[in-house]
Amino acid sequence: MSSFPLGTFPLAGIRVVSLEQAVGGPLCTRHLADLGADVIKIERPGEGDLARYYDSVVHGESSYFVWLNHGKRSAALDLKSEADRATLDDLLETTDVLVSNLGPGAADRLGLGWVPLHERWPRLISCAISGYGADGPYRDRKAFDLLIQGESGLLEVQGTPDTPVKSTIPIADIAAGVYALSSILAALYERERTGLGRFIDISMLDCLAEWMMVPAYYQQYTGKPPARSGARHNTLVPYGPYRVADGQSVNLAIQTQAQWDRLCRQVLERPDLVEDPRYQTMELRVLNRSVLEPLIESLFAGQTRTEVEARLQAADVPFGSLNTVADLLIHPQLEARNRWFSVDTPSGPALALDHPLNIAGLPRRLGPVPALGASTAELRRSLSDKEPSAVQDRSVES
Repeated sequence: MSSFPLGTFPLAGIRVVSLEQAVGGPLCTRHLADLGADVIKIERPGEGDLARYYDSVVHGESSYFVWLNHGKRSAALDLKSEADRATLDDLLETTDVLVSNLGPGAADRLGLGWVPLHERWPRLISCAISGYGADGPYRDRKAFDLLIQGESGLLEVQGTPDTPVKSTIPIADIAAGVYALSSILAALYERERTGLGRFIDISMLDCLAEWMMVPAYYQQYTGKPPARSGARHNTLVPYGPYRVADGQSVNLAIQTQAQWDRLCRQVLERPDLVEDPRYQTMELRVLNRSVLEPLIESLFAGQTRTEVEARLQAADVPFGSLNTVADLLIHPQLEARNRWFSVDTPSGPALALDHPLNIAGLPRRLGPVPALGASTAELRRSLSDKEPSAVQDRSVES
């Protein structure tokens, strides 16, 4: 079982086996590991999770893999081998949650569909993450983050008026991983009462469609989607980055009439704008944004970002900085909240960010990023203590 101390984490004593790759499944299980679960990541011998090779920027390791896999154990098993498939069955005897985000139909071909799993291990919770879900006409389509961004309509509403832009971060994968995590926690809670596991069917398209409901309402009830508006908001004004004197920008986020009033009177020193019939409601400000937004920037033109931000703070108007990624790494709020730490990887220590599951008193789990198959031999020994295994060690040891 886990080498981490029992009794100090909410999921201490919970074992998770994951047939995972890329982002969605690994994000879900890394957070389960953050909460104390013993996560055993099953990888293909000699190949492993494809995300191991997305890049090599972290001392030769992949940035994706380092982000998503610290605190887990890696076991290299060839599940097409009868012997290794039997090893997985032995492991499932003591497993609470099985997570998979394999290609369409792969789990069924391995005999890991819900019906045989539930018949054999009725307490087991099985969570399958896929592009389109377990049924429907698209169930057999392969899916990656970009494809789901396109299928969901996100690319129609994101970007500039001339050019759609995909989200740089894998937003569909992240959405699926977070919904899988919350669903698993709910199923574990229910199992305490019923003694039975559940099947959880997480579709990336379902997740991103949920996040697309505001544009969907616009389409349904106006006959057209919200217009693409770049870094600014397509249905709120002023909302987004506005240029100031020193070539920088401030991010405004006006959502209420009171905030609009304070911006006009105390920051822009233009109380007349409050009464201007073109700007009296949010919808009117959106309709007249082509005049209003250049006016705001002209009023900021004689002030530096520091000066504008001081006035915004004094007026209690929501604002933020338009930071670079380098700024994020030294952000004073993250520093003050002690969010950064170091984890071991097969190539040396690497920067890591503490998870955002901020449960009071929860200790930080500093588990390393595993080398491919690093725990295979240990796992085989633990299983052989219960039942002799004829399986040869296929792991790639670190």
